[in-house]
Amino acid sequence: MKIASARVIVTCPGRNFVTLVIETDQGVTGIGDATLNGRELAVASYLTDHVIPCLIGRDPSQIEDIWQYLYRGAYWRRGPVGMTAIAAVDTALWDIKGKVCGQPLYQLLGGKSRERVLVYGHANGADLHSTVEAVGRYIEMGYHAIRAQSGIPGIDKAYGVGRGDTYYEPADARLPTETVWDTAKYLDFAPRLFDKLREAYGFGPQLLHDVHHRLTPNEAAQLGKSLEPHRLFWMEDATPAENQEAFRHIRRHTTTPLAVGEVFNTIWDCKQLIEEQLIDYIRATVVHAGGITHLRRIADFAAMYQVRTGSHGATDLSPVCMGAALHFDTWVPNFGIQEYMRHTEETDAVFPHDYRFEDGHLICGESPGHGVTIDEALAAKYPYNPMCLPVARLSDGTMWNW
Repeated sequence: MKIASARVIVTCPGRNFVTLVIETDQGVTGIGDATLNGRELAVASYLTDHVIPCLIGRDPSQIEDIWQYLYRGAYWRRGPVGMTAIAAVDTALWDIKGKVCGQPLYQLLGGKSRERVLVYGHANGADLHSTVEAVGRYIEMGYHAIRAQSGIPGIDKAYGVGRGDTYYEPADARLPTETVWDTAKYLDFAPRLFDKLREAYGFGPQLLHDVHHRLTPNEAAQLGKSLEPHRLFWMEDATPAENQEAFRHIRRHTTTPLAVGEVFNTIWDCKQLIEEQLIDYIRATVVHAGGITHLRRIADFAAMYQVRTGSHGATDLSPVCMGAALHFDTWVPNFGIQEYMRHTEETDAVFPHDYRFEDGHLICGESPGHGVTIDEALAAKYPYNPMCLPVARLSDGTMWNW
């Protein structure tokens, strides 16, 4: 069997997605997600101009060799564009292998470690009261774990406040929207939010919170300490992790569990964090960390240090990635939780899938491969719509981390 052709599909059924389709000379097709939010066309071009020509004629069953070829052979290693492109190829090849073998993807990885995958949803509100109500709605929908984000008094356009009850897409303009950030107001408000949530719902639901890289290590330590009485499932992205040593300071001062990694591309981005046990959950995901092949290496390394997985799962990955992630989650021994931000009905129609939500969990299907397809005719009805993620400044105009 040989790879006969490959093509890139860019579509926007509510938000932009990039999908790689690989076809073999025996008519077997595999698809992979190549979406990089706000930089979609960079990955599409990388695939079309540099990767696809190198795939034609290769044996699709040689997943490891192709991965190494695309990683080592490019010389310019790592980075979000290159690793997202590699992830798309890798996911599509695993999809093909599953279809050729007539097995769901999790079986190829070694079989099930669990019957279902715990997921968390996003409860967002413009203010404290509406966030408390939003958490209640997610509890009513059956969620056992919920991420809570709220608008903050005195801060316009706070991170995490969506435009709908279940759909949140931060990329909102052709040029980046500028927002203003105030750390002092946030540090004062965040503990009060979780005071109200625990008062309203007790300690039954697992609560999570995303800081979105906004704090210094010392500020993050203060926040983690103040949230300890609320027993959060995790505090996510407390400080930028380019300097992995920064998490030592946070770890010394709080027992609030720490999660990080949705922007990580390789095992090197989290090596120190894991081997020094500075985090509890690694959030690297299939689409941005080199596909299933490389994410498996990260998870195995993390297992040695009792760090669990908590893969990113927002709407900046397509159902193709979610399907692959759920097969990975079903297999991986050191699973922790899976983020699950629901896609729009238009997106679900473009990407038919066999995974399903039940009682706060997602269950992957039994179709050969990862169980997600693409309706190319329908995808063509949703042309690419350039959108950028926001940026943030402090009140004095200083650029900050969005």
